[in-house]
Amino acid sequence: MIMKIINEKITLKTQGNPDLVNITEKIKSVLKSTGLKRGNLTVFVVGSTAAITTFEYEPGVIEDMQELYEKLIPKSKHYKHDDTWNDANGFSHLRAALQGPSLSVPFDNGRLLLGTWQQVVLADFDNRPREREIILQIIGE
Repeated sequence: MIMKIINEKITLKTQGNPDLVNITEKIKSVLKSTGLKRGNLTVFVVGSTAAITTFEYEPGVIEDMQELYEKLIPKSKHYKHDDTWNDANGFSHLRAALQGPSLSVPFDNGRLLLGTWQQVVLADFDNRPREREIILQIIGE
């Protein structure tokens, strides 16, 4: 078999501060459309105020994650970045940098190798609604 590299894009609107969006089904749909059976899929969000992660996407964990972000990097604190652009989103940049912009997920038999309760989540930390672009790079056969 010949390895293929396929790049796809998902665009979605978010609310920010933090908006945690389950994107697993969108990713599965894109993977299915490629016809690839095994390989690796990278999920990357464009921008410096959003991140990609995994967790069990249920109301309790969503609330816990929001509380965790607020405890670690409170939005009410003043950050030096805020002085640069006067946009009051320094906390957004720090949260995104801490979480990271990408995630790699292996797949086999055309299925993502995620745990039973594990979903892929876009975390938008900006202080305003945004249109987010998520790049999927799929390498496989």
